[in-house]
Amino acid sequence: MSTQFTRRAFLTLAATCSTLAGLSNATFLSSLSPVTADESRLDPNIVRLRPEIEPLVALLENTPRERVLEVLADRIRLGTSYREVVAALLLAGVRNVQPRPSVGFKFHAVLVVNSAHIASLSSPDTDRWLPIFWAVDNFKSAQSRDIREGNWTMAPVNTLALPPAHKAAAAFRHAMDTWDVPSADTSVASLARTAGAEQIFELFFHYGMRDFRSIGHKAIYTANSYRTLQAIGWQHAEPVLRSLAYALLNHQGEPSPGDNDLAADQPWRRNQRLAANIRTEWQGGVPDPAATVELLATLRTASADDACDLVVEMLNRGVAPSSLWDALLCGAGELLILQPGILALHAVTSTNALRFAFQASGVDQTRRLLLLQNAAFLALFRQQINRNRERPDARIDQLRPMPLSTNPSAALEEIFADVNNAPSHAAGKTLQYLNDQTDARPLIDAARRLIFLKGTNAHDYKFSSAVLEDFYHVSPQWRNQYLAASVFNLRGSGDRDNNLVERTRAALTG
Repeated sequence: MSTQFTRRAFLTLAATCSTLAGLSNATFLSSLSPVTADESRLDPNIVRLRPEIEPLVALLENTPRERVLEVLADRIRLGTSYREVVAALLLAGVRNVQPRPSVGFKFHAVLVVNSAHIASLSSPDTDRWLPIFWAVDNFKSAQSRDIREGNWTMAPVNTLALPPAHKAAAAFRHAMDTWDVPSADTSVASLARTAGAEQIFELFFHYGMRDFRSIGHKAIYTANSYRTLQAIGWQHAEPVLRSLAYALLNHQGEPSPGDNDLAADQPWRRNQRLAANIRTEWQGGVPDPAATVELLATLRTASADDACDLVVEMLNRGVAPSSLWDALLCGAGELLILQPGILALHAVTSTNALRFAFQASGVDQTRRLLLLQNAAFLALFRQQINRNRERPDARIDQLRPMPLSTNPSAALEEIFADVNNAPSHAAGKTLQYLNDQTDARPLIDAARRLIFLKGTNAHDYKFSSAVLEDFYHVSPQWRNQYLAASVFNLRGSGDRDNNLVERTRAALTG
């Protein structure tokens, strides 16, 4: 994989992507000193990682933020692979950043790794390192915040309390059901050492969707940890799974959900009973566009209970799950039109995570519950939106194409220029572009490149990776509207280049 950047990948958006102009022959600085032995020495009170990855993780942990990109670039030139960098980045995050008091905030340094990886894999070789280096810099920022908030670090597992392999799964389920953090930690460590990946993540899919605390971040972390481990290798699973179990048991400021009937858990408890009412052959239904419209309309006003009741009724009348997922994905996208911002983007990213879990799971009951919980989550997201700012005309099925240049390159420039000042126009022009073109990839590539250049926080990567991926999971009759709605939360050409691009340019040019 190339570690140099050229201007070639930016020519189609020259007017909007000039930040890296002139760097075609530059390389990262190589004169910086390596991390010393003292800097990389491990504290015996923190969890140890596999010996082949520990030095690179320690380098990320101990190198100052202002030097880390240059030092990492030097390691890459010496042969460190992309896979090793992504592994070290994830492990540094789970060892150094606490998923409390919420599975969000500074913990986005962990949550964003898979999103950066997806963006990297989907990019030209010339752009490939940009999202990963951004995520490294973001980790250093989160690490600093964690230090200020008490300097939490993952401790070694209590090996004396590990349940035997044949009891580990039952012990894990009991710990999660009773919200017992120490027992969950030891049981999941035992599972990581003795059980298979699919068996373990079937358990996590079940618990990752059970409550709406942290506005969907639990489901997001479950899907993202599974996907990142698939990329970096299962040998790194134990600390990641321990972090995930700890995150899923977060109930900050509340009594134990294991002993109380709390509001955040009520849809889950009801849906476990409701799932039993779905017919046995529910996965073999027939696609029904009218059902998509019906569920989408219901999601605009229904309670969580009413939305879930309709899902069950539709599955029992023979509607294919794909038609329900169209409504769920588009319902999340519609919230972006209704009220762009933190709630709407998490409706999109949590729906992306739940859809992925539905695709990955092989357990019938889990798949039923994923559909039901996603419907409940969207109803809860919509209830939290500030009704004083709601736009009554914000409906995804009412988006209409707007006039646009017939030159594809000029059309892209026009769309992303409108994103900042006239997002409704940008959405209409996006719809026109997608109707005119047979291939959406130039628009998707342009949107992703602007995230590299203009993105300033983890949500830029999480959102863009989710929505640009799910474009291909929405049925053809809905996918253009879905992607058009995304422009309400994408970056436009009028946004300032981010500080990381400036740092990268300075490092590349010396």
